[in-house]
Amino acid sequence: MAQKPSIPKGTRDFSPEEMAKRNYIFNTIKDVFLLYGFQQIETPAMENLSTLMGKYGEEGDKLLFKILNSGDFLRDASDEMLSSRDCLHLTPKLCEKGLRYDLTVPFARYVVQHRNELQFPFKRYQIQPVWRADRPQKGRYREFYQCDADVVGSDSLVNEVELISLIDEVFFRFGINITIKLNNRKILSGIAEMIGAPEKIVDITVAIDKIDKIGIDNVNAELKEKGLSDEAIATLRPLLELSGTNNEKISTLETLLASSEIGVKGIEELKYVISSADEMGLRSTLELDVSLARGLNYYTGSILEVKANDVEMGSITGGGRYDNLTGVFGMDGVSGVGISFGADRIFDVLNTLNLYPADTCATTKVIFMNFGDAEAKQSLKYVMQLRKEGISAELYPESSKMKKQMTYANGKNIPFVAMVGETELAEGKVALKNMSTGEQELLDISKVIEKLK
Repeated sequence: MAQKPSIPKGTRDFSPEEMAKRNYIFNTIKDVFLLYGFQQIETPAMENLSTLMGKYGEEGDKLLFKILNSGDFLRDASDEMLSSRDCLHLTPKLCEKGLRYDLTVPFARYVVQHRNELQFPFKRYQIQPVWRADRPQKGRYREFYQCDADVVGSDSLVNEVELISLIDEVFFRFGINITIKLNNRKILSGIAEMIGAPEKIVDITVAIDKIDKIGIDNVNAELKEKGLSDEAIATLRPLLELSGTNNEKISTLETLLASSEIGVKGIEELKYVISSADEMGLRSTLELDVSLARGLNYYTGSILEVKANDVEMGSITGGGRYDNLTGVFGMDGVSGVGISFGADRIFDVLNTLNLYPADTCATTKVIFMNFGDAEAKQSLKYVMQLRKEGISAELYPESSKMKKQMTYANGKNIPFVAMVGETELAEGKVALKNMSTGEQELLDISKVIEKLK
């Protein structure tokens, strides 16, 4: 007995209806990207591991899917290395390439590689799948799409404000109520200085980035494991639990971080972004959240995440500024800021809230029944006339029983059925049936076109 086929955990098949919904998501985001002046690029599914490794922190590196070298992939690995199962040193011998973890690092590689062809500031968008060797759970997949927009070659905070406005527009079009959470990595660096642990900034950001998932007590336990003192942890806690309006939180931070140069700089940047975004009349809630860390090492300034207000779901959009990302590829001094829409999570939110427009899954507008060769030939002519008028139409391919043909039409939710039988053929007419109302009319093809348009 043949084994039942399956797909890897954390991946999914998508039906025609699901693809219609996904394309609605991609097209909506793409339309807003274009509205804001972004241009599209694509990069390969796999990159050299040398491009990917070391860009996402230690935890991110563990989640990279690595691709075995072609042919004899063991040729560069010694017997001693294999027997010791030394994965750290063995992996580079077996794998030179990996599936991309996100779209930002490949974009940085693209900018450096094509620097002489680009006009700076360069505003690009990219809609492609990424892969992470993560533990699958609700809203978290091993293969998923990202929809990114980035600006490189400008360190102006206007770019952050524009991206917040872009996020607001996208989710307004979707009808999803959101909160945009905003912070600045310079503030986190200032906090690390204030508690006497500037060298622990990476450990601190990786830990506090998990607050929503594991709670602050577990975060504190992790920080203690990383070597932070009880006093430092106690000092950090109230900062991560700031309450009040954005302005009240900023006032508190200005007092607490007054002695930290980098912290003060982060506060100044936050104040500009928040006040400018407020002046643009956002429809979404913009919230300063000092506990927001975004664990990726490459962020250096503003960081943001988006949460859906009406659904229990992780971040559905995230991003931030990465002033030195292209530097690791030999191109210093290029500032960048970007955001990434989690299309798969947005898909789940729209499904949960049933927010798709009524015509999202619209398929064929009209199907012609097949009553035999002569009738089918005439029906095909009508089908082509309808298509030229922009009306989606098809002919059932076989002269099967009417019940079978109608079952097909109902299964695809086709709203109109057209019939050209012996009588209609002789009169040059079409019998058009509205499947919702049951109403049937005998019309010539010009009237059919008029009615369906």
